[in-house]
Amino acid sequence: MPESSGHSHHLPELAVPVFAALADPTRLALLSRLQDGQPHAIVDLTEGSGLSRQAISKHLTVLHDAGLVESRRQGRESRYLYRPQGMQQARSYLDRVAQQWDDAIDRLKAFVE
Repeated sequence: MPESSGHSHHLPELAVPVFAALADPTRLALLSRLQDGQPHAIVDLTEGSGLSRQAISKHLTVLHDAGLVESRRQGRESRYLYRPQGMQQARSYLDRVAQQWDDAIDRLKAFVE
């Protein structure tokens, strides 16, 4: 995977849009609602959000551009679905960072003992 620099601790470029999308509480709430595996129309996602359809649509565009949701036309409207595979770049990065910390702790334990 391409990275923003040669250092392994830097965020892979493909994960940046995912983390940016996840940085917003509204988008996190939308993802949570979409994780039921069912396609949702914007009108359904707007209910109870306190936001307009246009605002929800903009948030869904960010999630779509990050690869976290897909849209499917159904009649006159689009329906949105969560794409779990869209999280893979972010998950891989976090796994790598966690492993680096585990390794550092193991080295520290070995040094102290």
